[in-house]
Amino acid sequence: MADFGALIFPTDYAIQPVPLAQALEERGFESLFVSEHTHIPASRVSPWPGGAELPQEYWHCHDPFVALTAAAAVTEKLKLGTGIALVTERDPLLMAKLVASLDTVSKGRLLLGIGAGWNAEEMANHGVSFESRWKVTRERVQAMRAIWTEEAAEYHGEYVDFDPVWSYPKPVQPGGPKVLLGASSKYAFARVADYCDGWFPIHQDPKRAAASGAVDYPAGIRAVREAWAQAGRAGEPDFTIFGVGPNPERVDQLIEMGFNRIVFGLPPADADTVLPLLDRYAAIAHDRA
Repeated sequence: MADFGALIFPTDYAIQPVPLAQALEERGFESLFVSEHTHIPASRVSPWPGGAELPQEYWHCHDPFVALTAAAAVTEKLKLGTGIALVTERDPLLMAKLVASLDTVSKGRLLLGIGAGWNAEEMANHGVSFESRWKVTRERVQAMRAIWTEEAAEYHGEYVDFDPVWSYPKPVQPGGPKVLLGASSKYAFARVADYCDGWFPIHQDPKRAAASGAVDYPAGIRAVREAWAQAGRAGEPDFTIFGVGPNPERVDQLIEMGFNRIVFGLPPADADTVLPLLDRYAAIAHDRA
């Protein structure tokens, strides 16, 4: 049985996190995911993977941890996810504290979707080069895991280096929340097994299945499982897919492929637009409960 959630860019002009979280919990959804960009450089040099024109929600979104904390305060069971948090834009000591604090105040409801990002100028503003982005991401995640689990954590890498530190609170979830990798390159599957807990790809319309760069989801799930076994990881990896539309047949296909969490896509729009769509998604989810 799959779980169902929804993802939105939590912008200043869209339905706000509090009423959206309440609406999701009232309709029986498992989770709310929110996106992140600290800013968008006005130069607009890096091409957006989604097309020619970058939508304005990319530079209008709230900080995800602020949005999710607001959502946590008005819900009891709804899981709270980043989709995705850009690790290349966050100091690992500060991010470890944010994650642990939110996991604590929400009583263990956080899911940490992470990625390296696509905008070279954006991450450069944070002191990270595009070429080193994945090495930086790996070290920062590993460093955060040390902080979440050790009394006096230390980490010594090429990009992250600190002597023993004390940092509390520790996450409610043992070892910290699940870390889901939002990437789909040929390198992503080994990265999931190396330092994450699951795969978190974006959904593509099946009509694009034959297009250049299309993701083969069943092959990706197999690749993650193979890398997981080779790494000697215990348990099962998480398979979550986000940006899914209101297509019941497609939802069934994704579940059959092996995804255990389906995250529907919501537009960054007002309540009059979002809530009717949420009702459509709820009907699909309830039919598969």
